[in-house]
Amino acid sequence: MEQERKKPSCPLVGQNGNIFNLIGLASRTLRQNGMTAEAKEMQNRIMGGDCHSYEEALGIISEYVETELSGSIPAKNKNKEDHTHER
Repeated sequence: MEQERKKPSCPLVGQNGNIFNLIGLASRTLRQNGMTAEAKEMQNRIMGGDCHSYEEALGIISEYVETELSGSIPAKNKNKEDHTHER
């Protein structure tokens, strides 16, 4: 069972809402808290093609850092769901 990691605080209200800026802010916060691997993981999840919307990206960011939005955006499961149909 995966242990819940402590999330550092990263206020986003009042920041430029461009998703690349928000990813950068969250990544910097993680690195400053000794969580370099988590910063890279978060970036890869968002930029790797599994994330298809701004809201999904915010949800992923909120899984790694505590924001004003944490808890208000449903987190997407880390494992990609299989939407294929059997024939």
